Amino acid sequence: MPLTVLQHALAAHILAQLRATATPPEHFRALTRALTQILVVEAARDLPTRPITVLTPLEETAACQLDTQVVLVPVLRAGLGMLEAALELLPQAVVGYVGLERDEQTAIASSYYCKLPATEGRTALLLDPMLATGGSAAWAANQLYAAGAARVKLLCVVAAPQGVARLAESFPKLEIIAASLDRDLNDRKFILPGLGDFGDRLYGTF
Repeated sequence: MPLTVLQHALAAHILAQLRATATPPEHFRALTRALTQILVVEAARDLPTRPITVLTPLEETAACQLDTQVVLVPVLRAGLGMLEAALELLPQAVVGYVGLERDEQTAIASSYYCKLPATEGRTALLLDPMLATGGSAAWAANQLYAAGAARVKLLCVVAAPQGVARLAESFPKLEIIAASLDRDLNDRKFILPGLGDFGDRLYGTF
């Protein structure tokens, strides 16, 4: 299973601010949007294109444009913080939603909502900022493959080795693009060093 960890000075700079406890929600949201755009650019690197001809102010020239429709699927609620930025770069994308809630005692996620658009043969970008145990991402990826997605790419801010290993075993073709591969999980299944509860920090629900 391909894993891409961003090697980009700006991404590292943004991630440092996301990790910092002192970063308030309004800044956290802006930083999330900025980092998401870097993740989307990386994820779109090998999307299929087709040749076209465009007219510049001076002459015609050969160019290319995307030749696939992308499905964006944020995992509620934290993934919503990534959706707007992804749509700014991929305005023609269609959007689905997956709602998963983690039990804080067992760290097991349960589904409460799943609404997907037509996905057959398309590339799906799964937006889930925290890849911890991999339970939520695995459930969501399973729904996308069952719906016929040709490719699934998971975009996350930080990933734990345990989550990466779980997805690699269950979905060998799934691609992960992360800003950081962190060290470990603690006994509550939170990522270390991580950045805390992403949804709480995004929306100020401490």
